[in-house]
Amino acid sequence: MSGSPERSYAPGPFGQIHYQDTGEGDITLLLASQAPATSWQFERAYPLFHAAGIRAVGIDTLGFGLSDAPPGPPSIADYATSIIAVMDHLGLEAAHLCGHHTGSMIITEAALSAPARIASLILAGPVPLTLEERKAYIDSIVAEERAYEAKADGSHLADMFVRRLPWVRDMPDALALCSRYTIRTLMGSGPFWYGHHAAFNYDHGEAMQRLAQPALILTNTGDMIYPLAELTRQLCPHFSYAELEGGGIDIVDQDPAGWVAAIDRYLRD
Repeated sequence: MSGSPERSYAPGPFGQIHYQDTGEGDITLLLASQAPATSWQFERAYPLFHAAGIRAVGIDTLGFGLSDAPPGPPSIADYATSIIAVMDHLGLEAAHLCGHHTGSMIITEAALSAPARIASLILAGPVPLTLEERKAYIDSIVAEERAYEAKADGSHLADMFVRRLPWVRDMPDALALCSRYTIRTLMGSGPFWYGHHAAFNYDHGEAMQRLAQPALILTNTGDMIYPLAELTRQLCPHFSYAELEGGGIDIVDQDPAGWVAAIDRYLRD
């Protein structure tokens, strides 16, 4: 297989789970994306993982991309079931996990639910918020997402595009990227607000302190939640740490080589 992943499905407790698999490698790494993204968040990283000898398996979060949605608003624990289901389907007794933002919560819960099967975690943007902070985000971000609705003139699509564009404005292919981000946010079979609703109802700080596996905090200085990486270092001083300069929430698109290299160094060490 080349660096371009093959796409397939695994059965899960809520239906079919879509995943992308780069094929053979001496290390297997499962990838969980931020909300409201999909496994295509890692499309620029897949060939680099393949070249590094890492088998990368990107998973569409339940209800996002091409994965079936749960019947109602899921929890992070519900999302985590897809990690183990894909491992079972691929015959993987153990694997490493990497998750970005909401994905870092999903892999944390997967590691807690099946500790013997998870070799290590890369927490790319951990989110240890207080209860008050999480409630504030539910009342703002989640409430705004829940109020999003289609309009007869299609302006709801332009509105989402315009809101997303500032995050990628400085990138050479900003318009094309923002178009893909907008489409992928809306392409899922479940409401896209499910992702942040699950995330902000999850106590990631408490959960990370219960992890028994080795873990890497991976962050970048331009990430909107960069300060939370330092807080995670205080909560979990035994975790390894790596940071990239600049970038934003789309660091995998902005610096895929640096992002993959940091993961590769950690896994090889």
